[in-house]
Amino acid sequence: MEVRTGLGWDTHRLGWGAELILGGVRIPSDRGQLGHSDADVLSHAITDALLGAAGLGDIGQHFPDSDPRWKNAPSGQFVRHVLGLVAERGYGVVNADVTLLCEAPRIAAHRTAICTSLATLLEVPSDRVNLKATTTERLGYLGRREGLCAEAVVLLESRS
Repeated sequence: MEVRTGLGWDTHRLGWGAELILGGVRIPSDRGQLGHSDADVLSHAITDALLGAAGLGDIGQHFPDSDPRWKNAPSGQFVRHVLGLVAERGYGVVNADVTLLCEAPRIAAHRTAICTSLATLLEVPSDRVNLKATTTERLGYLGRREGLCAEAVVLLESRS
């Protein structure tokens, strides 16, 4: 059995009046992500991690922000599409470990819903998706609540 690891990273600005969507879950917040799609940093980081593990480039190659098809698109579409590409290459997801970096909102109350949503997208049991959150101790653009970012690591295994 062959295993492959991928790392993904994403960041988006925050703005007033936009929705905050994390892992496909709407989170109550006074600010939300700004971007071409729904700007879901967790889903974007996982998409890039999947692409990296499978040797398929990056999210910008597959879903360019210059393409009007992706305007306001739910990022779960990206994960599902890339998961199909991964399966075509003979791999499946073993697990995903994701870290959210932001000062607010606190996600403890939403952790289970986010993990369940991501597990559904990745077609794995929810105990195979781990979500951590941390702050930057009020340093930089994240500390000033101007944006948020996420890192994801996924492990793929060959299914053949």
